[in-house]
Parts: sequence; structure tokens; C-alpha cells
Amino acid sequence: MASTSTTTLDQATAAADSGGLWADVWSRFKHNPIALTGFYVVCVFVFMALFADFIANDKPYYTQYKGQSHFPILRSYLVDLKLAKWPAELLNVDYKKLDGATSIFPPIPFRPSNISLLEPLEPPSARHWFGTDKLGRDVMAGMVHGSRVSLSIGFVAVGIAVVIGVVLGGIAGYFGGWVDLVISRLFEIMLSIPTFFLLITIAALLPPSIFLTMFIIGATSWVGIARFTRNEFLKIRNLDYVTAAIALGVTDRKVMFKHILPNALAPVIVSVVLGVAGAILVESSLSFLGIGVPAELVTWGSILHEASTTTYAWWLAVFPGFAIFITVLAYYLVGEGLREVLDPRLRGLR
Repeated sequence: MASTSTTTLDQATAAADSGGLWADVWSRFKHNPIALTGFYVVCVFVFMALFADFIANDKPYYTQYKGQSHFPILRSYLVDLKLAKWPAELLNVDYKKLDGATSIFPPIPFRPSNISLLEPLEPPSARHWFGTDKLGRDVMAGMVHGSRVSLSIGFVAVGIAVVIGVVLGGIAGYFGGWVDLVISRLFEIMLSIPTFFLLITIAALLPPSIFLTMFIIGATSWVGIARFTRNEFLKIRNLDYVTAAIALGVTDRKVMFKHILPNALAPVIVSVVLGVAGAILVESSLSFLGIGVPAELVTWGSILHEASTTTYAWWLAVFPGFAIFITVLAYYLVGEGLREVLDPRLRGLR
């Protein structure tokens, strides 16, 4: 027991000397090329989601019209924030047909809502890199903007799950006894509720809503995070520094969330990363079935849904399916890499 404590102390000291725990985690994580590749792929998709309007848009970055310079994409943000208005000559215009204008467009000069009934189900070409759907909408523009929906559902749903799971898991692990018993029974009840079928049921009763989808996924997927948190609290609550804090009269809330929680987050973070991948997969499955999100909202799953009704348009299945596969795989690789780095039992195996 003394040897284990000494080893743990040596590891903590080494981490502190190298710039802290997370600096040590990043240093170890960088030596796992597979996990690092997954991390870079996740960064690419996050970048694509954040800057979707600058990658796929029917408005130009810059246009010069009647001797004046305009930045339509940036101005659209100001208009949405009520900080500016469109000039009369540029209100509801098609910039591609604006006579006498010089414009610089994004690499994908379409939005997912742009319908072109003259170009239905066009195969991939120089004009439409990933082809078009049955309404003539550009598939690549839909995938770029659809990444926002998929990733936002993943992050928001997992954020809800983290709040619920950490609070309930922390309470169960810290107080123990009958409190732990009651909350553990709640864990078992929640595990018996199938998230996917619950979403299908609610979608049949209520209008499609992306916010409702986020909430249900988060409110039914916190049990794993809660269990990890409970186990860590059970291990840490009897350590000397926690006992000392309690003896000094520190409140239970501060002991739980200021002293114990920061040292119990490592396995929770792994569960969070894997949970984002799971939430993206659930949302894509719901969109494929045509439920969960509004019909006018383009997502990777909704593009796949169109592929199921148009079997010869292979591009409608291949590109969004590959995006879902790569994104989920990347999150799982990052999660496994973090698990290897944060779990002392797995260190040194690679």
C-alpha cells in the first residue's frame, strides 16, 4: 500500500514539474499517433462547423458594386444581430446575377437551402463536388452546414448529461449510505429506458425539434458519467486531504466540487468524448428515419434518408455515410487515447 502511494505521489510530482496534470496528459497523448490523428480529424470537423458560412454560402466574401465595396457574409452576421441593415440595392439579390458586380465567392458557392429544379440528382462534378439531391440542392453545402447540427447536438446533449451525471454521481459517492442506495436504484431505472425508442415515441407525439432532441439524448445518457463520478468520489473521499478539509469545517459543497471533483474528472472526460460520438450517431439515425429534427433542416442523416428513396444516386449515401463514420471513429480514437493516458494501469503498454 505504501509503495502504491509513493508511486502515485511520484507521478503527481512529475506531472507538476512538467507543467501540471493536463500538460503531462497532452505530452503522453502526442505519442499516440492513432489518437492524435483522430484529434486532428475532430478539429477539422469543428472548424468546418464553426466557419460553415465562410465555406459554403451563396453570398460572396467581397463584392464591388456601383463603385462601393461590400462584405455580404460579414454583414449578414451584423444584420442578424440588428447592428446593421442591408443597402437597398443589395436587399434580397442574387449576387451571382448582379450585373456589373465583381465578387469573390466561397469555395462552395451554395447554401443547403438553394433549390435548383433544373439540376436534380446531378452526379459529382466540377460545379457540384458531391452532386445534388432530388431538389437540386448541393450535397456538399448540406454536409458542411449539417456538421453544425450533428456536432452541436453531440456537445449540447453531452453537456446536459455531464451536469446531471456529475451532480448525482458526486452526491452518491460522497455521502454514501442510503443516499448512494437511492441514487444507484435511479441509475438502474434510467438504464432500463431505451433512449432511441423514447425519442421515436416523443417524435410521434410532438413536433420535430432539435432542442428537444438534444435534451432527451442528454437526459437519458448520463448514467455512465454518473457511475464513473460515483466511483471516483468513493475512492477519493477518504484520502487525507479530504479528511483535513472536512476537519477544518469546509462545507460539503466545497469539498465535493472544489477538492474532490478536479481530481475525479479524468475518467469522466473519456466518457464525455465517447458520449459525443454516441450522440452524433443517435441524431444521424433519427434523421435517417426522418424524425428528431425539422424536415427543412439539412443534416448528414437527412441526406442519407434521401439516398434510401433514390437508390441509384450513390453519392447521397457514400459522402454523408463516410462523414458520419469518420467523425464517430475519430471521437472513439480520441476517447481511447485519453483512456490509455489517464488510466495508470494502461500506461506504458504502447
